[in-house]
Amino acid sequence: MPQQLSLPLDARTSARTDAPPASSPSPIPLPASSATPTDEPRAASPDPAPARPDRTEASPPSEASEASEASEASDDVKQLSADLEAALVRELMATYQQVNYSHFRRKLQPPSILLSDATGRLGRWISDARAIEISRRLVLEKPWGVVVEVLKHEMAHQYVFEVLKVTSETAHGPRFREVCEKLGIDALAAGMPTAVTSAEENRILERIARLMALAESANVHEAESAMAAAQRLMLKYNLDLEQARATRRYSFRHLGKPTGRVTESERIVSGILGKHFFVEVIWVPVYLPLEGKRGSVMEICGTPANLEMAAYVHAFLLHTAEQLWLAHKRDQRIQGNRDRRTFLAGVMLGFLEKLNTERKREISKGLVWVQDADLQSFYRTRYPHVHHVKHTGNQRTEAHAHGREAGRRIDLRPPLEGESRRGLMLPPKRG
Repeated sequence: MPQQLSLPLDARTSARTDAPPASSPSPIPLPASSATPTDEPRAASPDPAPARPDRTEASPPSEASEASEASEASDDVKQLSADLEAALVRELMATYQQVNYSHFRRKLQPPSILLSDATGRLGRWISDARAIEISRRLVLEKPWGVVVEVLKHEMAHQYVFEVLKVTSETAHGPRFREVCEKLGIDALAAGMPTAVTSAEENRILERIARLMALAESANVHEAESAMAAAQRLMLKYNLDLEQARATRRYSFRHLGKPTGRVTESERIVSGILGKHFFVEVIWVPVYLPLEGKRGSVMEICGTPANLEMAAYVHAFLLHTAEQLWLAHKRDQRIQGNRDRRTFLAGVMLGFLEKLNTERKREISKGLVWVQDADLQSFYRTRYPHVHHVKHTGNQRTEAHAHGREAGRRIDLRPPLEGESRRGLMLPPKRG
C-alpha cells in the first residue's frame, strides 16, 4: 500500500512506481496531469479568446461530428527520424499496456496507436478504426506526463465504448465521468492540465514570501525568526484546512529534468519535500522521444499552494547546494569535481536535520501534522502499485561532513523580484 514518502535521516529509501517482471505488463501508472474532478475546471472559455486544443473527440461513431477538423502540421514542430518515431510508438503502446494493467485490469484490447499532425486536438479515440490518436506536437513539445494523461483519457473513452457498451451518451457523458472519477483520470474535454492556485492560496503564499524576504536580514536572530514564522504559517494553513474539512483540490507537478540515475542528494531532497512541505513524493518513469531514452523524474502531489511552495524549495535547494560546493572548492583550493556528489548529499542531509529539529519545536507548541487523508487517497488512486527501494549512500568522507555542516546553516530565501529560478517562483506581490 502506498505510504507517504518520509525518509530516515540517511534518506536511502525512495518510492517508485511498481514494475513487475518483463514477462507481464508493468503496473506503472506513469506520471500524468492532474486527474481528479476536484481540480479547477479547464473547459474552453466562453470568451472570444482563441480556443484551447480539444483533449479528445469522437468516442462512439455518433460523436464523430464533434471532432475538430485536422489542421496542417506546423513547420516548427520538431521532426523525428523513422527509427525514433517507431520507438516512440512502441513506447506509447508499452505505456498503454501498463495503464491497462494498473487502472483497467486488462479489460481493454489494445488498439492501434497513431501520431497525428492535427493541431486542433491533443488526442482522440476512433471507435470505427479501433485506434487512439495522439498529437505529434503534444508528444514532442510537452512533458511525458501530459502525454500519458491524454492517453489515459482516450483509454477511458475506449473502456466506456467497448467494455461498458455505452453508445447512447455524449462522449463526455455521465458514465465517462464516472469512470474517470473512479480511476483518477482527468475527465475534462479541453485544455492542458494545470494546477491553479485560488485567491486564498495566493494570499498565503504572498505572506510566506514576505516573511522569507525578512529572512534575508543581516540580523541573525531576525532572519531565523522570520524563517520560522514562514514555516509555521504554512503548517497552520494546512492544519486549518484539515480541521475545517474544507474541500481541497489536488494536482501534481514534475520537478527537475528527467535523469537516468537518481543521486543521493536528489533522494534526500525528495524526502525533505515529503516530510516537511505537505506533498506526496514519488519517482516516476518517463520517456524522452527526441532522444529515444527512458529516465526518471520526481513527481509531487498536493494542493496547488503546497505544490508551489515545494517547487520553490526544490529549486532553491539545488541552486544553493551548487553555490555552496563552488564556495567549498574555492576555500579548500579543490580543482576537480570528484567529491561534488558526496558534498551535495551532505548539504541536503544537513538541511534535513535542521528541519527535523525545527519540527520538534513546533510539536512542543502543539502544532502537529498527522497527514492529509484526502491527499493519500489522491496519491493511491494515481499510483495503485508502489514499491520502496533502499539505496546505499555516498561514503561519509570529509567532503560529506563539510557539506552537512553547510546544510545546517541554510535558510530558505525568496527568489529575486522578477527572477525565476528554473521557472519556479512564488506569486509576485500584488498591488
